[in-house]
Order: sequence, then C-alpha cells, then structure tokens
Amino acid sequence: MLAGMTAVPVFAEEAAEEGKVLNIYCWNEEFKSRLTDHYPGYEEVDGTHGKIGDVEVVWNITPSDDNAYQNNLDENLLKQADAAADDKIDLFLVEADYALKYVDTEYTMNVADLGITDEDLAQQFQYTQDIVTDSNGNLKGVSWQGCPGLLVYNRDVAKEVLGTDDPAEVQKSVADWDTFLATAQTMKDAGYFMTSSVNDAYRVFSNNVTSKWVEDGVINVDENIEKWVEISKQMVDAGETNTYELWSDDWSKGFYPEGKTFCYFGPAWFFDFCMAADTEGSIANAGGWAATEGPQGFFWGGTWICGAAGTDNASLVKDIMLKLTCDADVMTEIAKADGDFVNNKGAMEALSTDDTFGDAILGGQNPIAKFLGGIDSIDLSNLSAYDQGCNEEFQNAMKNYFEGNAATYEEALEQFYTAVIEKYPELSKPAE
Repeated sequence: MLAGMTAVPVFAEEAAEEGKVLNIYCWNEEFKSRLTDHYPGYEEVDGTHGKIGDVEVVWNITPSDDNAYQNNLDENLLKQADAAADDKIDLFLVEADYALKYVDTEYTMNVADLGITDEDLAQQFQYTQDIVTDSNGNLKGVSWQGCPGLLVYNRDVAKEVLGTDDPAEVQKSVADWDTFLATAQTMKDAGYFMTSSVNDAYRVFSNNVTSKWVEDGVINVDENIEKWVEISKQMVDAGETNTYELWSDDWSKGFYPEGKTFCYFGPAWFFDFCMAADTEGSIANAGGWAATEGPQGFFWGGTWICGAAGTDNASLVKDIMLKLTCDADVMTEIAKADGDFVNNKGAMEALSTDDTFGDAILGGQNPIAKFLGGIDSIDLSNLSAYDQGCNEEFQNAMKNYFEGNAATYEEALEQFYTAVIEKYPELSKPAE
C-alpha cells in the first residue's frame, strides 16, 4: 500500500476535454529517451519539457537512490484527487520489484478502461503482463521491453579453459546447477572466478521459486532461495566467487581481463549498458563477451508505464501506450536503435533470424533466439508486494553468513527476519 494511504481515493470523472499538460513521473532518462526518439510528433523543448501537439510534456525525474523516487511519487499520488488539472500525474513508471505496490491500488488505471484491447496486447510476452496485473485480474500497466536474462561469459576464458567459445558448446558446461558447480571448480583451478559475486546468480534462483515470500502474513523462505544459499556458501568457501555488492567497484572488476571472471547473469540492458562497453580496455569494448542460456531462465528488471487514475490526458496516455508497447514497427525501431529486447513476439522473432542484427559487445552474436528460448519459462505467479524488501534484506543477511560474520545460517536467518519485520511490522516469522 502507498505510505500514508488511509482511504480509497475519489477521483473526478474523466474531463470532457483533454488537458494541456502531461505530467510524467520516472526515475531516470530511459523512458524519456524512448518517447523523445520514437513517439511520432514528440518535440523536445529542454531537459525536462517537451511538446506533443498542443500538450506540454513535463518530466518529473527523481532518482531511485534511498527510495526517493517512490517517496516523491507516493506523496504526489496522495494529493492526486485534489490536485489542479495541470498538476495531476498523468502517467508514471514502475519497476518489477515494487510494481504490485501501485498496481493493487486505485491509483492506477485499468488498461482496458483506457480503451486498450486484448487484441492490441496480443503480441506482448505474458510475464510482462503478469507483473502489472492486480489481485482482481485487471491489467494496470504495459511495457515496451522484456528483460529475459542469459549467462554472459568471457570468450577468451571460455576458449582457454573449456576449449571453445561457441555458445552451444559452452552451454553444455552450465546447463544445470550441478554442471555449473563442476565448471566453477574447473575455472578456479585455471585461476578464474566463476562469477564475480554470489549476488550475480541470485535472481536466477529467486525467479524460479515455487512459493511467495509472505504466506498469510508469515515470512517464508522458498526452497530455491535456500538452494542459492547452499550453492553460494560452497562457492565462496572454495574461492570460486566473492560476496561483492552489485554495482560496486570490486564487483565490476570482472568487466576487464584483469578481473579474472568467467561470467555474469543479465538481460540485454545489462551487457549493452552496464559492462563498461564505452571504456577502452574493457572486455565489452573489445566485443569479448558471448551469451548462452545458462542453468535456468530468469528475468531482471524492466520498466512499466502506468496510467494514473484522475489523469485529464487519458487519450494521450492511451496513444503513448499503444505506440510504444503495441506498434510492431515502432518496437522494431527501438530494438535496432537502443538494443532493447522489445515486448513484441513478432518483432523479436523476425530479428532473431536477421543476420545483420548482431551485438558488438557479444562479438557480433545475435542473442535474441536464446532470449526467446527462456522467456516462456518465466513464471511470476509467486510475486508478492514484499519482494523488494525481502530480497534486499535476505542478501544482506546472508552476506554475513558467507563471510563468517554470522556463525551459522540460522543466525543469519534471524538477522533477516528481524530486518524484514522492522521494515514490515505487520509480518511475523515462522513458528518455532
């Protein structure tokens, strides 16, 4: 629930005339660049303003650091019912980790109420809709991208240690977790870390759980999360990986040859935009990575467009959603220009066999067929509104266990329960 929300908001009926200001709330420039570059008729005015016809577009961009974006969004959504027309939020962006926080409220519009039909949405990948479907089965947002993940590996290390950098052959060495662990030992013996950090594989496990983090108000640790702990502890103790925080300087050393790291896990946005491709001397800059399916299908991230209840620009919100998330031509353009794996089956299938569509970071490899191979296995039936907090606190607590700061797994687990209950006082830990 939104912080501070005490009652269901009452919004005025949709204005007969469209508003003159479109207020968009987001946390970075990604969606802004997609709209600026690919929405027909968009005119850029300056860094925070644009024009679509007679409508002024105002970008309210607040970084996500320290939860600042959500705090700002919450504060303004709580004012939405009484806000002046030109100040109302019209559309806003959410991420998968906290989408349900907004989707399961009256602050988000049903996509169907905007006039977007099942036929319009037919080419979208199912999991991208599952993330933004509320508890009553209503679709409350759409995305222009899918973010299925792959195992991204160092070609030179693969050739040296495995004798080949061919993705189909390398896959045989990482096809399941037992094989992955055997290869980790082989990599260690050759002087390489299998992964940079235990956290690299975390989402692969957390995306494949068979139960929710919270069941009837009680915190629940799924067997697959426990499996991540077991495998991670084994690898840390064997010197096959580390406990670095994602995005830290130590973690990103593996982006360079001297980092001695075999692989990472990530979607298209990760290897295209996060692996120092623009930095001379990096593996990505030299086209030295390749991608294969890895042990299990998973996804990481993504951005969803939600129409804000009370918007006075419903027709424009609808058209933006249709153009950026349902128009195959626009989405193909986005894929080619920006490297996104776009949320359109037909567009992606066509590009998967396009010999001219290769990724320079992957040495010219076209990874789309491999992305497509794993995307249908993504099952989000066990999402909960507590996922972001539980995932963050679990990894924090287990780091103490992996590094020996908590003597046992059980002690680290108690630290996790304490942190989660402090964050969500309505929850309880399992009975002894």
